[in-house]
Amino acid sequence: MKLGLVGYGTGGRFFHAPYIAAADGVELVGIVARSEQRIAEVREDFPEVPIYASLTDMLEAGVDAVTITTPPETRRDLVLEAIAAGVHVIADKPFAPNAEGGRQLVAAAAQQGVLLSVFQNRRWDTDIRTLKQVLDQGQLGEVWRFESAFNLDEPESLEAGPTGGLLRDLGSHVVDQALWLFGKAKAVSANLDWIDLPEGRTDASFFINIEHENGVHSHISASKVNRLVSRELKVFAAGGSFISSQTDVQTQAIFRGERPLGNREQWGYEAEARWATLNTAEGSQPVPSAQGDYTDYYEQFAAAVDTGATQPVPASEAVGTLEVLDTVWISAAESRTVSL
Repeated sequence: MKLGLVGYGTGGRFFHAPYIAAADGVELVGIVARSEQRIAEVREDFPEVPIYASLTDMLEAGVDAVTITTPPETRRDLVLEAIAAGVHVIADKPFAPNAEGGRQLVAAAAQQGVLLSVFQNRRWDTDIRTLKQVLDQGQLGEVWRFESAFNLDEPESLEAGPTGGLLRDLGSHVVDQALWLFGKAKAVSANLDWIDLPEGRTDASFFINIEHENGVHSHISASKVNRLVSRELKVFAAGGSFISSQTDVQTQAIFRGERPLGNREQWGYEAEARWATLNTAEGSQPVPSAQGDYTDYYEQFAAAVDTGATQPVPASEAVGTLEVLDTVWISAAESRTVSL
């Protein structure tokens, strides 16, 4: 699959390009970059890959698919341009400003007969994969409650303005994880915490309670401005509990300069000292780390393009995450539980 990457900021350079390069069945054939800094970074990282000034130029050169990882305010128009050209699309999250906008993009892709997937890569986080493995084994029995806390000390990376905020950024991921693990949401209640920035008032932390259709309750929180770095997952169930404080393994490796290319077998495992714990009537036991690897997303997408296999995160499914985010705004503003 000949893939073009649109945008080479932090997302494009560190969360997409390394995994595209490592993916079997995918060839990176072009990168759209404009600023002198981004062009220099592309030449440093991928000296053999052509650089284009626009998506239009890259589409004219010929690609099978594109990844759109530009800022949210530009994303919709670029996704529509690629769809109109008959090209398959991976859109960064959030792939639309709201659920209705997401449904419009889904309809456009269906009408054109192309695939539209959303880059919810954190379904492939090491700790989430470890938890999913435990749930699939059935050792916990009926699940009652899921708790997810993801705190980063990164106030400088908080996107401000009308298309920014932590809810649309990290919230897109942690809400998607809960829906992927425990199914559709039935009702939502939430609180948002705000700060004033030069670009405008911005949500900087949140707490979300999701009541799933199957009866599970998810309690999700995150922050970027409270000088706290922590990643905690907890599951309470009829058969016991699961507790994890694993790290953001893949991201930390990427920023250390490591890459999955040529290192797939060792990639994305948590150190034994930070393995999760499973508590049951038989006692407490460590849970060996499952492998997390965002490369799997790209390989699954390539297979979907090539053979019609299932997409990793079809946009029609990602609309459900946008519906929850839309409902969070209402719940926080009106201080009430909102049914979906």
